[in-house]
Amino acid sequence: MRFVLRRLLLFVVALLAISVAVFAMLRVLPGDVAAVMAGVNSPPERVAQLRAELGFDRPLAVQYLDWCANLLHGDLGASMLTGRSVSEQVGVRASITFPLITFGLLVALVIGIPLGCAATLARGHRTRAAYRLVSIVGGAIPALWSGMLLILLFGRGVGLIGVLPSQGFPAAGWGAPGRALTSLILPALSVGIIVGASLMRYTRSALGEFASSGYIETAMSCGMTRTQAVLRVGLRLAMPQMVSVVGLTFAEMITGVMVIENLFALPGLGTGLVTDVGNRDLIAVQGELFMLAAFFLLIGLLVDLAHRALDPRLKASISGNEVSA
Repeated sequence: MRFVLRRLLLFVVALLAISVAVFAMLRVLPGDVAAVMAGVNSPPERVAQLRAELGFDRPLAVQYLDWCANLLHGDLGASMLTGRSVSEQVGVRASITFPLITFGLLVALVIGIPLGCAATLARGHRTRAAYRLVSIVGGAIPALWSGMLLILLFGRGVGLIGVLPSQGFPAAGWGAPGRALTSLILPALSVGIIVGASLMRYTRSALGEFASSGYIETAMSCGMTRTQAVLRVGLRLAMPQMVSVVGLTFAEMITGVMVIENLFALPGLGTGLVTDVGNRDLIAVQGELFMLAAFFLLIGLLVDLAHRALDPRLKASISGNEVSA
């Protein structure tokens, strides 16, 4: 419980620090947002009026405290250009980005973990070299290139086997689940193949630490084959490391899918953030950056807690400390 409370306290402190950083970073950008919104030839009186309406004429400390107070109520403010709630925009865009990341991670797990286990169990030098080459080549492929290749192969209307949509997301959203799901297949494959190559290397590295250890030898002395011992015992021992890698990979995929969203014309968080930055929609960018950073921190917290719960050595250290106390 003390460990959980310490991590939660650290999470809150990190959120506070990130809120200060995001707020300050966007305030030091060159240019006057009110002047941009008012237009090039607008008189100074109009610019001053617009600045007052946006609240930019108040002290920065007051603006920050008001923003934090709204955050506690789940209010990220309203877009300066459209007037829509930023929270609503983030929710709509996240309903596209997070399923895309989830499907991409599932593809990566299906590819990476079995191939990583096979690479660990491979005996021949040529076979191991082949697996190593697959992981290197797969990880070196740019996401943009893999997406374009999949479009040319499977994109409807342009591909050799045009069976899947390659552009856009249905206007009804997940109200049309079949169309929404098929529109994410090619983007998820574009991300998952590359991430799967990285997970393959991580799995091979994590299992390699235990493949020749005494744990495997003990399991084999109990009647298991080497394959059974590696998959049953080694994979279980490597699970804490794999959970950490998978969790952090899931968080990092948010930045990776920005290119994919733009390529496949998906109105997700990445596309929306790029658009809002180009439009200098300060309030929207501020809320979106904070939510993305909060998601990174939340994944790190969950990974840390899961790692502590799965690692038997950490459990033993906690028990030993409690006994000695």
